[in-house]
Amino acid sequence: MKPALLLCAILAPTLIFSPALAQQGHHQNHVQVTDEDSAVHIHSAATTPISIMGDHVHEKGGWMLSYRYMHMSMDGNRNGTKELSPLEISGDFANVTGVGPATLRIVPTEMSMNMHMLGAMYGLTDNLTLVGMLNYIDKDMDHVTFAGGNPDLQIGNFTTRSQGLGDTKFAGLFQLLQNDNHALVAKAAISLPTGSVKERGTILNPMGALQSVRLPYAMQIGSGTYDFEPALTYSAHQGLWGWGAQYNARIHLGENSQNYALGDKHKLSGWAGYQWHENFAATLRLTGETGGKIDGGDPQIAGPVQTANPDFYGGERLLLGFGINFVENSAASETHQFGAELTLPLYQDLNGPQMQRDYGFTLNYRLTF
Repeated sequence: MKPALLLCAILAPTLIFSPALAQQGHHQNHVQVTDEDSAVHIHSAATTPISIMGDHVHEKGGWMLSYRYMHMSMDGNRNGTKELSPLEISGDFANVTGVGPATLRIVPTEMSMNMHMLGAMYGLTDNLTLVGMLNYIDKDMDHVTFAGGNPDLQIGNFTTRSQGLGDTKFAGLFQLLQNDNHALVAKAAISLPTGSVKERGTILNPMGALQSVRLPYAMQIGSGTYDFEPALTYSAHQGLWGWGAQYNARIHLGENSQNYALGDKHKLSGWAGYQWHENFAATLRLTGETGGKIDGGDPQIAGPVQTANPDFYGGERLLLGFGINFVENSAASETHQFGAELTLPLYQDLNGPQMQRDYGFTLNYRLTF
């Protein structure tokens, strides 16, 4: 997919809905809240997808505590936009891709990742909010092993697992623009390498023996590097509608202790939301993301499996998200927000062979006071 077309597709919700929704909002602003400030707060929170982070600041002295659960499922493999079966990867991969030799004998078939994230935000001033995030990650990957001397002969299956504390993040959110309907927020964040890059597991090798190895890059918990994570978020609301766009990135600063750096990632999202009830809103999000290959390599990560090859990482994806949010203001000046979002891939062009995205979902609870 060409970058210009991808950009237009992602920003479509914002570009299409902005003028139309702004006009409609003058006739539909009937949210049942007690004052104008509360209406602004509900709109900005409820009509933004729960997966969008760093979109708002808090007033001086204000706090927000959050718990976020994220699940991502991968199923099957592809090279570029073409899906590949395990037999194609093991026995005929050189003929499929034009790249040889065909030495891959262990093929991942399914993967799941679960992340539990705790976050805290504090309004240092009315225009500057400080953020801290801790996360715990759990990964599982299923594989099929083919015989070393016969790439068509399946000899068994096995699963590897890794879990632990992920990378820790600290950020500052800066309010660049704020009026009754529009906001622009910049984020500058640093990710600290607290996640492990030395996870080990037991595999079934092509000779039919169990073997303890350092797990491939996809199964490690952290990046091992200090990472810079900038973002710029525009959001707006009018009446019962909200819309916005966000750019964010993760840029790895140098190599880690194992002589590699994960590929940099860039994401661009556009969304629209509609508050169909005093407390409930639905959101629609389109996100394009691009990631690079791994730079360098860990000499202890090796073997006849695609996930051990630094070149088989990164690519481009276009994702569609459907969300629902619940927001309630209490009498004690507290705001409770629950959110859920399902994410599905629309397009994937991967540096393969590589596992393809299947689906993901996010659950979130926020307490603001």
